[in-house]
Amino acid sequence: MSSGHQQFQFPLNISYQEFLPYYRGEVNKVEVVDVKGQTLWINAKHFRRFLTSSGIRAYFCMTIDAQGNLISLEKD
Repeated sequence: MSSGHQQFQFPLNISYQEFLPYYRGEVNKVEVVDVKGQTLWINAKHFRRFLTSSGIRAYFCMTIDAQGNLISLEKD
């Protein structure tokens, strides 16, 4: 990992119906709490590709750069 990059790991458990307002852009940010207890607000568009008919139920690993820009978001 490059200098200045940060990684966060967190679970996300949201049903399909609960995620619809995020998917449609009515709500922009998904609030999650990482494994260290830090609250993060992540643009919902980054989670759209993970949505299934049962929702999003996974652990994620997110990497950001020193400016807070998303580098990667992957299922753990």
